[in-house]
Amino acid sequence: MRTMVHVIATINLKPDTRTAFLALFHELVPKVLEEDGCISYTPTIDVDANLGDVQDGGREHTVTVVEAWESVEHLQAHLVAPHMNEYREQVKDMVTDMKVQVLAPA
Repeated sequence: MRTMVHVIATINLKPDTRTAFLALFHELVPKVLEEDGCISYTPTIDVDANLGDVQDGGREHTVTVVEAWESVEHLQAHLVAPHMNEYREQVKDMVTDMKVQVLAPA
């Protein structure tokens, strides 16, 4: 049985690269949205909502990608898509670290 998954990808960037990174990322988004099984694929940046202790400080060198896929199999196919390999090559000198969480509705 295939189960929808949500993905939170946290991408940490070298200083002063976020604008260039986001420009390349926004070129990628339409290609990903056309992939089989992609429900949503959105880059986001921190917003200071003045929530006190419950909110981490703003991360000016971080982009968080919020994704939804019809299944883990669709996500796995996405990771090896030719446009993803091209994108990773374009941004490799900007990215310092990346962590991915894959979540299922409870």
